Amino acid sequence: MPDTSFILISPQQMQERFASILLNAGFTKEQANQCASIFTANSVDGIYTHGVNRFPRFVQYIKDGYVLPGAVPTLTNKLGGMEQWDGNLGPGPLNAVHATETVMRLAQQYGIGCVALANTNHWMRGGTYGWQAAKAGLVFIGFTNTTAIMPAWGAIDPRLGNNPLVIALPYQDEAIVLDMAMSQFSYGAMELAVLKNESLRVYGGYNKSGELTNDPATILESKRPLPVGYWKGAGLSLLLDILATVLSGGLSVHQITKKDVEHGLSQVFIAIDISKLGNHSLITKTVENIIADYHQSVGADASKKIVYPGEGVLQTRKNNLANGIPVLKKVWDEILVL
Repeated sequence: MPDTSFILISPQQMQERFASILLNAGFTKEQANQCASIFTANSVDGIYTHGVNRFPRFVQYIKDGYVLPGAVPTLTNKLGGMEQWDGNLGPGPLNAVHATETVMRLAQQYGIGCVALANTNHWMRGGTYGWQAAKAGLVFIGFTNTTAIMPAWGAIDPRLGNNPLVIALPYQDEAIVLDMAMSQFSYGAMELAVLKNESLRVYGGYNKSGELTNDPATILESKRPLPVGYWKGAGLSLLLDILATVLSGGLSVHQITKKDVEHGLSQVFIAIDISKLGNHSLITKTVENIIADYHQSVGADASKKIVYPGEGVLQTRKNNLANGIPVLKKVWDEILVL
């Protein structure tokens, strides 16, 4: 049986450990602190698959030369509110923060901005950048392509990426943030379920015999996760890949898949400054009315609250800040020896 014991790590302890490891890996102090802060914040928010659990792989990619600590993005083309950048294989989270900051400035100047980023690395949790923009008062739309991990609808061999999509907007003092992969369960979620020796709560894909299953290990083995919405999710995955590739001038899913590991990704960041809209004074009340009606949904399980995307994160964040971040002991032991 796998070791599923947990320990509690304070956010400060986690960030200091991450920053120390990244300093030794060639990051500047500023880069190390910023990147460590992103991994820690993801963990605080309960997105362990792209926080503490992903950190050892991130460090290994640095050691293997896939992630270049000193690289920074460079502007390759500009047309009004649209810019194309080359990530130069720098750290994905730092490239994504830079792209988000840039697209926010473009939106504030033009009303809407778009940054397309080629040749970058995994951005970890896409919702990080949705929260970043929405907390600053902007609407955010972002997506990335990945290596091929999912078959086209009706196929059995993986040709589509998970191609996560993020949509975010300001709400009260926080944000509404949708952060979703194109498969029913992200690979990170399935890997975590394997570590915890848990089954998926609904069917997540097929086993090698072509049978629907909620066993994450057999889905990872077959590389046949279910796309969200079946053929609809598969189609959306394809279009997100095409748009990311065309707008950035970067690599597509099938080109990334030919690499030894997933790197050299293409990403798109879009921001809208809603303060410039003619109905700006009505937006806050409009959103509040929509959410108030949404919260009146009659739950199938009376013990569970109906929440909007990102609402559950707020409670997890509160708990983890107060009590510490629950981390699988085997994962933390691996981090301690990095």
